[in-house]
Amino acid sequence: MTIHVFSVPVTGTVKDVIRLIRATSHDGFPVVDEEGCVVGFIAARDIVGAAAYDPVAGLMERVLLKTYPDSGMTDVARKMFRFCIQKLPVINHQDKLIGIITNADVIRSQIEKVTPEKVFDYIQTLKTLYGVQPQLSRGMVPVDRLMPTQSKVYMDELDGRSYEITKGLAEPLIVVRRQGKLVLIDGHHRAVAANRMHLKELEAYIIDIDSDIELGIEKTARNMRLRSLDDVQVLDESRCAFLA
Repeated sequence: MTIHVFSVPVTGTVKDVIRLIRATSHDGFPVVDEEGCVVGFIAARDIVGAAAYDPVAGLMERVLLKTYPDSGMTDVARKMFRFCIQKLPVINHQDKLIGIITNADVIRSQIEKVTPEKVFDYIQTLKTLYGVQPQLSRGMVPVDRLMPTQSKVYMDELDGRSYEITKGLAEPLIVVRRQGKLVLIDGHHRAVAANRMHLKELEAYIIDIDSDIELGIEKTARNMRLRSLDDVQVLDESRCAFLA
């Protein structure tokens, strides 16, 4: 969730909303009462045709759905997508606003999500393609020895993965260990973030292969001249969008 939330007082006017839209480029804000409790939500579409000094209280949508900071992402996603909500206020147990989560945050939380099915599906792929019998374990791998197989990552995702690593919330990587090599299969944003943070190790699902067969993904990485995480290009889409 976003902790630093711009809000509008329930005693405010359309002029206050316009001022916040111009200052933040956001298109909607929670409305709070004198005690900081969420009572509504005001969006740009709600003030179309209204006068500057019309009160927010008469134009806002009453907030019926909220969530708590310890709610699971599945529950949050269910609420947002079932009721077509783009922004969901996060409150504490005194009903006071402490954050906000958007549908983009929900989608972002699922990027590079590692599930047991994902790991076992990849193992099955290796069995089918190469006739090998991989062995699975879970442990720590040295970051500086990881061989990437993805040539690009995105700056905004690195920020999120860095936060997760700092808080101990990062998903494990998926790594193939073959003849001393550590081939990174999944988790490039986490790995690059850890490398930029100068961390020595990350947790990973380690798939051991006792074979000298070079994987197709290794060949692709070699053709792209990817030898270490330093070779992965970091793209800043926000800057590209601004320049465009």
